[in-house]
Amino acid sequence: MKTNIWIMNHYAGGMFFDQGGRHYNFAKYLRRAGYAPVVFCANAKHGKPEQFLETDALWTERSAGEIDTPFVFVRARTYNGNGKQRVLNMIDFYRNVKKAAKEYAAQHGRPDVIFASSVHPLTLVAGLQLAKHFGVKCVCEVRDLWPESIVVYSNRFTKDNPLIKLLYRGEKWIYKKADALVFTMEGAYDYIVKQGWEKEIPRSKVHYINNGVDLEQFDYNKEHFQVEDTDLDDPEVFKVIYTGSVRRVNNLGLLLDVAKCVKDPRVKLLIWGDGDEREALERRVCDENISNVVFKGKVEKKYVPSIVSRGNLNFAHNAPSPLFRFGISFNKLFDYLAGEKPILCDYPCRYNPAITYGAGTEVRDTQPQEIAAVIDQLAELPDEQHRLMGANARRAAEDYDFKRLTDKLMAVIESIPEK
Repeated sequence: MKTNIWIMNHYAGGMFFDQGGRHYNFAKYLRRAGYAPVVFCANAKHGKPEQFLETDALWTERSAGEIDTPFVFVRARTYNGNGKQRVLNMIDFYRNVKKAAKEYAAQHGRPDVIFASSVHPLTLVAGLQLAKHFGVKCVCEVRDLWPESIVVYSNRFTKDNPLIKLLYRGEKWIYKKADALVFTMEGAYDYIVKQGWEKEIPRSKVHYINNGVDLEQFDYNKEHFQVEDTDLDDPEVFKVIYTGSVRRVNNLGLLLDVAKCVKDPRVKLLIWGDGDEREALERRVCDENISNVVFKGKVEKKYVPSIVSRGNLNFAHNAPSPLFRFGISFNKLFDYLAGEKPILCDYPCRYNPAITYGAGTEVRDTQPQEIAAVIDQLAELPDEQHRLMGANARRAAEDYDFKRLTDKLMAVIESIPEK
């Protein structure tokens, strides 16, 4: 008899259309292992005044044909940005997913386990309430620390704020009520200890399953979707690759400052991606005559394996954050690992797979001249050392392959006693 697992992720709608992402991949390999997954998500696109499906129904089911998994799109208002309407959108999903799940169960049968995933905690609360209603297991997955992230990144809220205190109490309640906890951060239990919750939330309840890469799809795309690019094909260029958004929050101006400090004339920084900062940064390149930076524009996800596998150094760039002491879970880091090339990280982090596996270098002083000096040093390393770091990167990618990550998730689910 198949185990019916309901995956609840407010923002999984894009995964249905992109045919990729964490819960799409979990569903793919859960089904291959004999489970019967269903994914519940909001019908509203994240941060855009648009729906995925043009319908006012409470819920609408669509099948992801490639993985033969139902996605249930739940009604929630559309919104722009991160203001009040986004909060109301979260509340819509919290309320409506519970109604939709009960109606879905009446038509298709109840779940055996609910796997509720943040970003925001209301999805976890809904999952716990539904699990109680159906009398089944509930695994809560934490991919962002709320309200810790709000405290770290907001200028308006401190830990003493009454709302923040209420959110911390809610967070602790979720952790206590869940049958098992899955964190994408390796140092999650460090966070629980920091909060003083270790007596009520035992380490045995906390599991680590980071983001990863579907190597089956990565290797297929690498072979079948090649980017034609003269810089990538030039053996005389030491190619430093960045892929991702080009927005203000990404602080790519630092990369331009780094490029100006690089001394090796063979080095060229190649940036694939788009965003609201790209035009201004391209003007800087022109005005400041930065000849070793090229903006390549946006490409479809399927072309990324071709790009990150053909450079000399993949640049994992991010603004440092106090949250990183608990671990990181950047999707593109795992693409870089799969690309089998050395990786440069410019954010200090205690738990970093690239460093743990010897796949690259971490810059702790993130001044432009310091990062540039490390790039110059890496460019001078013999090919043998580049190949060794690349092999270590691929070994890490194999450990973070979604096939293995799904095995870990199944082990978590099977370890929970039946209700």
